[in-house]
Amino acid sequence: MANLKSLKIRINSVKATQKITKAMKMVAASKLRRAQEAAEAGRPYAERMERIIASLGSSVEGRDDAPALLAGSGKDDVHMIVLATADRGLCGGFNSSLARAARRRIIELRGAGKTVKLLCVGRKGNDALKREFGSIIHDTVTFAGVRQISFGDQALPISTTLQQMFADGEFDVCSIFYNRFESALVQTVTEQQLIPTPLPEAAETVDLGGAAYEYEPDESEILEELLPRNMAVQVYRALLENAASEQGARMTAMDNATRNAGEMIDKLTLTYNRQRQAAITTELIEIISGAEAL
Repeated sequence: MANLKSLKIRINSVKATQKITKAMKMVAASKLRRAQEAAEAGRPYAERMERIIASLGSSVEGRDDAPALLAGSGKDDVHMIVLATADRGLCGGFNSSLARAARRRIIELRGAGKTVKLLCVGRKGNDALKREFGSIIHDTVTFAGVRQISFGDQALPISTTLQQMFADGEFDVCSIFYNRFESALVQTVTEQQLIPTPLPEAAETVDLGGAAYEYEPDESEILEELLPRNMAVQVYRALLENAASEQGARMTAMDNATRNAGEMIDKLTLTYNRQRQAAITTELIEIISGAEAL
């Protein structure tokens, strides 16, 4: 049985940890508000852009002059997976859920005879997969020290790099894995195809708000300009959703850790008091027994 001194040291240690987790929860809650506002503000633009691309793309699909980002390379032998995770841990299952989804997808593609390449956005994705899939990791992009995700500094360079690799024939299909923010308690692992740009099925209709558009110049020329920007916008949305999801997951994880620390302190304090009372009782019995012996 642990002695009183060791119990006291452990109680103080858990109290110190509780102070840290409580502070981290408050910091995450503060960052979550800004990140959530940014993610929600970016959704309408990205979704509207998708609808416009779908409307234009459906009219040029299958044509010889269709842009490469829409038509693809004509093959699907080489897949590029972009795994967006965090640079730090202590956020519950945020990083591990993304790594598991990416691992399942890689194994599935390899089982089908495909070649897979991996681009890790965030250090934790690289840490989780480098032992098993280190040979296929093309690069790792980290945002250490970045206070807020921006379109020009983070999303656009990633999109430009992927587009250049596609133009050089380094892969045929590109998808990104990220967590879509639902609430501080719920983040949904999402896989979104970036190249070739996905179009709705033939049975689906593209809603443009009831408006009819005539495009000048023709659709293929407009798509040449819009498709690269749309890809950058979709990457930006994924990064914003991921940033909000990370803070939500961290706030929830630190809240749980703070409560668990409180429960542990209560149990240790109860054990400490019981042992202290037992020690006092033992000493009293020894004194009384000695007095009676005299």
